[in-house]
Amino acid sequence: MAQVLTFIGKGGVGRTTMAIAAAKRLAQQGERVLLACQDPSP
Repeated sequence: MAQVLTFIGKGGVGRTTMAIAAAKRLAQQGERVLLACQDPSP
């Protein structure tokens, strides 16, 4: 079953770091991982 993790919060609170850490951990456990950025700023 697919799971979706969403990291929200103001800028500078570590969202990117947490998302990458979670993705890395899941990948190390053999899970398939897709990271997607939905931030509209360039």
